[in-house]
Amino acid sequence: MKGKCLCGAVEVVAAEHQDVGLCHCSMCRRWSGGPMFAVHCGSEVSFNGQEPSRYRSSDWAERGFCSLCGTHLFYRLLPTDEYVLPAGLFQDREFALSSEVFIDEKPGYYELKNDTRKMTGEQVFELYAPKS
Repeated sequence: MKGKCLCGAVEVVAAEHQDVGLCHCSMCRRWSGGPMFAVHCGSEVSFNGQEPSRYRSSDWAERGFCSLCGTHLFYRLLPTDEYVLPAGLFQDREFALSSEVFIDEKPGYYELKNDTRKMTGEQVFELYAPKS
C-alpha cells in the first residue's frame, strides 16, 4: 500500500492490509479530532521524501506527522516497533472495520452501527501491554 500526507511531501509504504480498527482513547481523539481509524502494519513500513517529525506521546509509543502540513502519519509502539497508520493516508483503498478499542472512553455523541469486536482500555492493556 502507498499513501501520502496532505501536501505530498511524505509518502508511506506498507504491506497490503484489509482491516481497520478504531481507537476511541482520549489521546487518539485529541490527536485526530475524532476516533483514529487505524491500520496495524507491523514494523515493515517505510517513509520517502520529507522525514516525519516524531513526538513521544507515552513511555511506550511515539506519534509521527508531516512537519510541513501536519498530517498524522503514524502511531508507533516502541517495544515491538509496530506502526499503526491512519487509514485516511490510503485514499485508493477500501478497508473493513473490524474492531474498536478503548470503547469505555468513547464519548456519547457518536455511535457506530458496525458489528465489531469491542474492547475496553483495561482489556487492551491486558492483551498487549508488555509483561514485567
